[in-house]
Amino acid sequence: MQIRTGFGVDVHRLAVGYDLFIGGKKIESDLGAVGHSDADVLLHAICDALLGAANLRDIGFHFSDKDPKYKGIDSKILLKEVVKLVHDKGFHVVNIDSTVILESPKLNPHIPEMCEIIAEILNVEIDAVSIKATTHELVDSFGEKRAIKAYSNCLIQK
Repeated sequence: MQIRTGFGVDVHRLAVGYDLFIGGKKIESDLGAVGHSDADVLLHAICDALLGAANLRDIGFHFSDKDPKYKGIDSKILLKEVVKLVHDKGFHVVNIDSTVILESPKLNPHIPEMCEIIAEILNVEIDAVSIKATTHELVDSFGEKRAIKAYSNCLIQK
């Protein structure tokens, strides 16, 4: 049996006129995340954690923001592709632990649905997906509502 851990982080700028997708769910907000895809910071961090654990480089290597076929793509599709890559190397996901940094809107009411979405994509029990939310206490670009960040750790097993 082989066990590996992975770590991922992602950041997106926030701006008026964009949608805010987090954990595969559209969140009502005056500000949305700016990015080449749907800019789902949480799913991108999870992708990088899984890719790193399987020694498969990073999300930008597999889904370049220079490639027009990924323009506006739903990040759930990217996560499904990453899970396939991880499975192709003989690994399965054991668990995910993530934290989203966002001043507002509050994410706690949305976390159960995010966990369901992610657990389904990863083909794990919902108890294997942990999502936490925090603020930056009005400090720096995150606290000033100019950006969103997510961190994710994962455990995979062969």
